[in-house]
This record gives sequence, structure tokens and C-alpha cells, in this order.
Amino acid sequence: MVAILLIEDDPLVRRGLELALSRHGHDVRTAETGEAGLAEFRSAAPELVVLDLMLPGIDGFEVCRRIRGAGDVPVIMLTARGDDFDVVGGLAAGADDYVVKPAQPTVLDARIRAVLRRTHGGSDGVRAHGELKIDTAALTVSLRGETVSLTPTELRLLLTLSRGPGRVFSRQQLLEEVWEHDYLGDSRLVDNCVQRLRAKIEADLANPLYVQTVRGFGYRFGPV
Repeated sequence: MVAILLIEDDPLVRRGLELALSRHGHDVRTAETGEAGLAEFRSAAPELVVLDLMLPGIDGFEVCRRIRGAGDVPVIMLTARGDDFDVVGGLAAGADDYVVKPAQPTVLDARIRAVLRRTHGGSDGVRAHGELKIDTAALTVSLRGETVSLTPTELRLLLTLSRGPGRVFSRQQLLEEVWEHDYLGDSRLVDNCVQRLRAKIEADLANPLYVQTVRGFGYRFGPV
């Protein structure tokens, strides 16, 4: 499940893409303006942004520049025209790819997965969060330069949570993604694994920096 922020002002296109991408297994949040999209982005960073070029208020170029200035979250730009000016402008603003509207959901889903493979699966697929580094290619973790020994389940939990810093995962979502269980009875598995993981990567267990509890909901990673 990929956390996607879709910024699109056309309500029919927005709703259609939201439903279609959800059917492809993505966790989709939406915003109808550039301002609302940036607010959503700041509240919880997604793993990828699908961004319409022609927005009221702040246009897609400026939204893309601000997102790029805030970090490395990949951006796919939606353009109605697909002419060279829009494509070059979008890529110059920091977009990772573009799709010409009307976007076919299967094509957009394929482009999303391709961008994420390039972003997270490259030879330097290292996620750096403060003093914690997670190499998603080598499947190794280090803290202040020292290797951290994790069990496979602890590593899967860390990879899942760190995929979207600031994003809240419920225990049920973590059970499904990390343990591939689909019932609530084993939610203590999550709590116990979080405790073991914290003991290995947190300096202050009473005030965890990386794996934080969101009371009544679940857990989130940072952001750090």
C-alpha cells in the first residue's frame, strides 16, 4: 500500500482517480487546490504526490517546487496538454515523471510503481533519518554509524513505517503489511515488536524519536 497525495481541482477527475488508485491498492488522500495540497503534505508526508498542473491559486509548477524544497518525495505531474513547454517546465520544477490527461488508471499506476522503484530501489536506496540510516537495497540498518541487528520482522516493520515519515499506521494495517495477517486478534504482536525495535534504535524509550505512538490510532515514523 503506497500513501499517495492526489492534488487535482476537477472533482470528477479527482474522485475517479481516487477510486481507481484505491482499487490498485494505494492509500489515497486528496486535495483540490495547491494550498490545500501543501497543507496536506505538511500534515503527513505521503510517499508520492500526483499533481495536476493547472490548479487555481498556486499552480502545479509552484506546488512542485515547494514539495521538492521540502524533501525527496517523488512527484508525478498530470498535464492536460502534454506539450513540450509543460513537460519541460514540470520536470524543471522537480517532477519525476508526467502523465497526460485523461490519465488511464492502469498507466498511472504503472508510472507510480516505476517512479517508486527508481526512488527507493536504486543502488543508493538509503533512507537517512537523523542518525538512523536504512539501506533498502542491502536491508541493513545503522545508527550513528554502527550496524543495528534486527530480526526480519523488526526490519519489515521499520521499512514499512519509515516508508512514509509522519504517516500514521493502524495496528491492523501493520498486521496486514508486516505479518500478512487480516484479523485483529494479534494486535499485541505489533506492540511487542515495536517495543523490541525501539530498544534497538531509540535513545530515550520514554520519548521515542523514530517510532512514535499515536494514541488511539497506532504508530508513525518521525518525521525526523
